Amino acid sequence: METLKKIVAKTLAVKEGEIELASSPKNLSSWDSFNSFMIISEIESNFNVKLSSSDIMTIETVKDIVETLRRLNVEEKFLVI
Repeated sequence: METLKKIVAKTLAVKEGEIELASSPKNLSSWDSFNSFMIISEIESNFNVKLSSSDIMTIETVKDIVETLRRLNVEEKFLVI
């Protein structure tokens, strides 16, 4: 199982060191609508969770993703950023 940081970095084609809790489409140019969909898809597959439409609509930053996955009981060791 990959970490959230690795999933986001791989999907956005950036170095893991560039991913922070505040990372978002506003400060990462490769985070466009298509890659948002890809991040969600990778998260659901990797962590075996299903994000609701309302979950997806509220995600604006990596921190939002972490908080959503915590609520879905994903192990903390996979959420370290």
